[in-house]
Amino acid sequence: MQKKLLLIGTGLALITACAKVPITGRSQLNLIPESTMQSMALQEYQSFLSQNKTVAATTSKDAEMVKRVGQRIASAVTRYMTEHNLASEVANYKWEFNLVDSKEVNAWCMPGGKVVVYTGLLPVTQNETALACVMGHEIAHAIARHGNERMSQQVVAQGIQVAGSVALNRNPQAQNIFLQSFGVGGNLGMLAYSRKNELEADHLGVIFMAMAGYNPQEAIPFWQRMAASSGGNKPPELVSTHPSDERRVSELQKLMPEAMKYYTPIKK
Repeated sequence: MQKKLLLIGTGLALITACAKVPITGRSQLNLIPESTMQSMALQEYQSFLSQNKTVAATTSKDAEMVKRVGQRIASAVTRYMTEHNLASEVANYKWEFNLVDSKEVNAWCMPGGKVVVYTGLLPVTQNETALACVMGHEIAHAIARHGNERMSQQVVAQGIQVAGSVALNRNPQAQNIFLQSFGVGGNLGMLAYSRKNELEADHLGVIFMAMAGYNPQEAIPFWQRMAASSGGNKPPELVSTHPSDERRVSELQKLMPEAMKYYTPIKK
């Protein structure tokens, strides 16, 4: 009887928890309250920063660049969401942008706008516009709530009941799913997104960087450099679960006419 009630409750949750991704309009399942996702993310984010060396923007041009690019994209995204009656989607975002000293070629954005770029990525980005491409992509994951989507799928698969304002961050099983969904631990930021999520983040990402005044056409040579950076060995974490290099470039080329409509160069 209890199992039957759980299935009924889950079914109702599935009906009421459908959401749409901004810009693409794709329907997705978001069972987890966004406030819970942000609370869990903040806890893990603070833990990560306490265990890793951040580079101060006051003494590093690279760290200052990360903050500058991030703030421009965040402002552009917030403006877009507000203009399209979606301001509530980012109302509680408390954006932070940190450069972390690590050889790993990676970057990530947690729910609530907590962004980290690793120094190992900068030799591949090579310039501010390519950095905007990466940060736009990672911010897109958060805006599209891909983490919530992946976690919701796991919650349903494991039969965890989600109702109302249940504090999932106090549920050990749900906490474990969060850690798995976001790759928290030694591989924090290796989000287990599907290839559909990755291509969607590419789509939103080039539009976000264009909104912020960065030429989206730089995305194509950047991802080509990223693909070549592995040298035939294990790919960088940032692309380890991504679509094939050929498909990514092909899809980006198709997206350029749309992305360029949003592009107005930054005034020097």
